[in-house]
Amino acid sequence: MSTTVSDTSEFGIAPELSAFQQHILTILAKKPRYGLAIKRELDAYYDQETNHGRLYQNLSTLVELGLVEKSARDKRTNEYALTEAGRDTIATQLSWVFSRFVTDEDRATELETLVDDAR
Repeated sequence: MSTTVSDTSEFGIAPELSAFQQHILTILAKKPRYGLAIKRELDAYYDQETNHGRLYQNLSTLVELGLVEKSARDKRTNEYALTEAGRDTIATQLSWVFSRFVTDEDRATELETLVDDAR
């Protein structure tokens, strides 16, 4: 049985998550993935191999927090998908970062360019 996020502070659970956990949520924001696909993206991001135990322990935590949903993809493979609470957590974190990064019109334009390039 999973425990859903119940934090009612302004920033929710986002400040409590590790950078590694936030990176997992970010990877899942694009589409649901199975564990090894998540691992490949983390390996590429960190430019080193991600420990299986670390990955699956953090996935389990994110599932328990209600930020990720785990389902059976087939008899041997689980698939992980971002929940609405997980999406909200990413949005909250981005909002906080952007509010500190955008200090003038040039930085706002820089951020707009980054968003446009990501599309």
